[in-house]
Amino acid sequence: MSAPPNTSPNALVNHLARLFAGALQALIKPMGLSTGAFPIMLHLWQKGGLTQRDLVGLVGVEQAMMANSLARMERDGLIQRRPDPQDGRAKRIWLTEKGRSLQQQATSAAQDENLTVLAGLSHEESEQLVRLIRKAIETSEVRQKGS
Repeated sequence: MSAPPNTSPNALVNHLARLFAGALQALIKPMGLSTGAFPIMLHLWQKGGLTQRDLVGLVGVEQAMMANSLARMERDGLIQRRPDPQDGRAKRIWLTEKGRSLQQQATSAAQDENLTVLAGLSHEESEQLVRLIRKAIETSEVRQKGS
C-alpha cells in the first residue's frame, strides 16, 4: 500500500518544487529568463567559460536538455559560445552583457520567493528544512552513483 500524496516526501517535495518554479517563472519571465535557464545562469554568474559538459554535471540534467536550453539562451542573447583554446572540439560558454546584467534582479527575485515560501517557518525551522533537504539530496545522489 502506498502512502497518501500528502504524507509522501516525494509527492510533497515535488509539489513544493512545482509551486516554487511557477512563482519564480512569473518573476523572471519579464526578464527574458525561464526556470530552465535560471540554474545555468547561476553557475555562469559564478564562473564563466564553462563547457556544456561542465554545466550538465553542475545542473544535473541530460545532455540533450542542456543543448536545447543553451541554444535558446544563445538565441535570446544571454550567452555566447567560444572555442576552447586548449581543445578545438569544445566550446566555452560565456554570458553576454545582457546575461550578466540580469544577475542582481534575477537572484533578488529568487531570494524573495524563498522568503515567501519560508515565511510560515521560524528561522530555526527554515535552517532545519534546508539541512534536511540537503541531507536527502546527498543520500539520493550517493545511492544513484552506486547504481
